[in-house]
Amino acid sequence: MSISILHNPRCSKSRQTLQLLQEKGIEPEVIEYLKTPPSAAELKSIITKLGIDTRDLFRKKEAEYKETGANDESLTEQQLLDIMVATPKLIERPIVINGDKAVIGRPPENVLDII
Repeated sequence: MSISILHNPRCSKSRQTLQLLQEKGIEPEVIEYLKTPPSAAELKSIITKLGIDTRDLFRKKEAEYKETGANDESLTEQQLLDIMVATPKLIERPIVINGDKAVIGRPPENVLDII
């Protein structure tokens, strides 16, 4: 079982999600996405696995959401992906990926559905 987590150690939900995985005996590959942002192609794959719209992966309450223009409804999917690559702080977190499935760990118990 190859599980990975897009993790921000400063985020309490991200830490709780990682701890929950570890309590279940899973040591996921930890990807600190602020240091190593996913590519646009990786984000597109994650969005497909999550089964959500690209806009649903944004942290809309962050100031950068408006500052980057991500709130512009006319942007294409590629433009939205490019914004997330350039400003990874805007990516909702944590994201746990297991094969062809993924979930956002909000709440952390969401990960139980894919492990």
